Amino acid sequence: MLLKTSLRSFFAHKGRMLLSLVAVVLSVAFVSGTLVFSNTATSTFDRLFASTASDLSVQPAKPEFGDDPRGRTLTVPADSVGKAAAVPGVRTAIGQVSVQSATLADPATNKAVGPTSGAPTIVGNWADTPRNPVEITSGHVPQGADQVVIDADTAKKAKLGLGDRLRVIAVDKQDFTIVGIATFKTTNPGAALAFLDTATAQKFLLRHASLTSVEVFGDGSRTDEQLKSDMLAAFGAGFQAKTAAEQKAENVKDVGSFLDFMKYAMLGFAGISLLVGGFLIINTFSMLVAQRTREIGLLRAVGGSRRQVNRSVLVEALLLGAAGSTLGIGAGLGLAVGLIQLMNAAGMHLDAGDLSIGANVFVAGYAVGIVITVLAAWIPARRASRIAPIAALRDHGTPAEARSNTVRAVIGLVMTVGGGGLLVLAAQAEKAATGGQYIGLGVLLTLVGFVVLGPLLATTVVRVLGAMLPALFGPSGKLAQRNAMRNPRRTGATAAALMIGLALVVGASVFTSTVIKSTNVQIDRSVGADYIIQAGQNGVSAEIVEAVRKTGGVDHVTGRKDLSARFTAPDGKTSERNVSAVTGRFTEDFRLPVKSGSADSLKQGSLAIGEDYAKDHGLKIGDTIKIDYGQGRSQSLPVGVIMTMGNSLFDGNTFASLDTVTQAVPAAEQPVDSVIFGKAAAGADVARTLTALEDALKEYPQASVRDQAGYKDLIQEQVNTLLYMIYGLLFLAIVVAVLGVVNTLALSVVERTREIGLLRAIGLSRRQLRRMIRLESVVIAVFGAVLGTVLGLAWGITGQQVLESQGLEALAVPVTTIVITLAASVLIGLLAALIPAFRAGRMNVLAAIATD
Repeated sequence: MLLKTSLRSFFAHKGRMLLSLVAVVLSVAFVSGTLVFSNTATSTFDRLFASTASDLSVQPAKPEFGDDPRGRTLTVPADSVGKAAAVPGVRTAIGQVSVQSATLADPATNKAVGPTSGAPTIVGNWADTPRNPVEITSGHVPQGADQVVIDADTAKKAKLGLGDRLRVIAVDKQDFTIVGIATFKTTNPGAALAFLDTATAQKFLLRHASLTSVEVFGDGSRTDEQLKSDMLAAFGAGFQAKTAAEQKAENVKDVGSFLDFMKYAMLGFAGISLLVGGFLIINTFSMLVAQRTREIGLLRAVGGSRRQVNRSVLVEALLLGAAGSTLGIGAGLGLAVGLIQLMNAAGMHLDAGDLSIGANVFVAGYAVGIVITVLAAWIPARRASRIAPIAALRDHGTPAEARSNTVRAVIGLVMTVGGGGLLVLAAQAEKAATGGQYIGLGVLLTLVGFVVLGPLLATTVVRVLGAMLPALFGPSGKLAQRNAMRNPRRTGATAAALMIGLALVVGASVFTSTVIKSTNVQIDRSVGADYIIQAGQNGVSAEIVEAVRKTGGVDHVTGRKDLSARFTAPDGKTSERNVSAVTGRFTEDFRLPVKSGSADSLKQGSLAIGEDYAKDHGLKIGDTIKIDYGQGRSQSLPVGVIMTMGNSLFDGNTFASLDTVTQAVPAAEQPVDSVIFGKAAAGADVARTLTALEDALKEYPQASVRDQAGYKDLIQEQVNTLLYMIYGLLFLAIVVAVLGVVNTLALSVVERTREIGLLRAIGLSRRQLRRMIRLESVVIAVFGAVLGTVLGLAWGITGQQVLESQGLEALAVPVTTIVITLAASVLIGLLAALIPAFRAGRMNVLAAIATD
């Protein structure tokens, strides 16, 4: 009987639940789509790495510190192939040459044609292995010193084909003829590949007849672990061996970190959408319960228990959640395909026809959709079960009890004040980690506090926001203001959905604006150099340094080489850190944030260390630190400068003079410069010299040169990219919030059918009626936007205070973004009211008055 009643009620009100269903569908689609995409990408790369890894890869021993090979490609002797092949259990051993420090360019334009998404460019020798990841699909393998094979994706992107020329820039620079196109057998993780014959690869990439690894394939008589043990015994010290499982795990770790970031970021925003959707569902069921007060009262009068009424509403929510989850999982498959196409456009090629739909997709989809829906409906269900039978004789939609409002006010105030207090403590915290803990809890409490206080704030704030409506729009404006205030609980819940999305938008905008402004301030204060020259992961070669030095208008060049090392402090504690070895005029081009000591002491052989490292080890000026660069190269240097924390250009760095480092590490063992800086000569035109530098570096497509303004623009572009991604992900939450406004108005129109009929009967025109509903929607939307702006500003400003010691020293409030947000909320209110206003305007007056 209960199920039958619930089913009848659900289908009787299916139109009123439609938008709530859409909210569930969107939220579940985001969750299930993210999981399908993640599963598909992970399984694709698992298959790629599992099917292409050799049984054992013999490589040079890993550097003692970090991954810095001192500017040299680590190699194994050419005779290693024969030595590996002689080990029992080996079927075949193949020598491989592979480097990731090369650049591919089109000789016609001399522009780089490699990936721009952060994936590597790999150049090596063509070797036919039992598990080659690529196969020649056009042309043939390289057979001479002038021939090269490139992967199909790079060829398509650069519009290159057989017979075209390709420039490869590594230790040297050379143009090759494309004789073959290779296609990945499974998927391209985004890399650009170029293959030479083995002799050319050794001569061109390594300058000597050696290899970067030996790939070993067993005959099946030994396990990979046994083969590894025997191989290491045969080779001795100076080598490492990785089994297929170890190679796969290493590759999966590299790709997995990116995929995990995407996965958890998207699931986080899906959670925000679910939270917003929860308010929509609460509103929907609250209004349906209010409209069915007489029906529920009659049900109680004929013997229905409170538990049965409660279950009836929850069963309807269960049906809504199940239907929304089913449709959401289907929509999630479409979203996953869209994400795959997006990754394909970025260079990471996945097959949309090979979706991996695991059990976790269905478990998460139904759990999220059903649990959230039922939980959101529990509050209205509980309210419905408390309706007394005598309520059947009253008008439906009775107001909330005063006691309930009092309890709500107390709880809301306690949470808001408590959250505000935590934000204040966060801003005053001495350590960023402590402040981060306070701000996390403070954000949660203020958010929940504002949600709880929403209905109480609605009465006051809406009265203020709508104060001008009667004067501007007459009766329509006055009715709109009073309608928004009539049911503050409903108005508060509707506005809360919009408030959450806009609070995150404003908070993110404050944070990113602060990052940009703080970085610009630090550049202006600390950087005296006029130009920054970079060459990506390849580093700045000696040829580029010389080209910059010879450019007219350049006074001098400052270089920086980064070397991995192990530090031993006077307290005996060791840590792995980088040493930035800088040339002599570094302190002229950069103003170090000196806390104690003298920047000029770098020229006398001292170190510049960060304040945090000094505090951790109790260091002061004059204390000595032992620096071990590996391979028997070490030196002890005194501390000459302790740098103040809070400047992102220097935080985490340790500086030493290049002349000082060269005393321990010969120039031949040092890496190339990671970045160089140029200073314009006295009287030289900075802009004209920049143009001259760009012309001088045209032969080096891997290099980029920027003046200080261009460098600031680059940082702003990088930060804005993150901000736009956040905006895009928050767009779903805002869409759900808009649906909440639409649903609230639509149900409100149904609830006020008789009232609307009476208003029309006493002279309110259709135009005035539609205007009334639009203005009511605008007031609710602006109310949510105002609350969201207040919260977002509080969160963003507190975040800046917490991270002030980490470099966010200059607070920036994006006034333009806030104004646009408030204007957009007006537009959101107008758009959300279109359908409800249209339906209200078309009501038959007599039928509306006769409605029960």
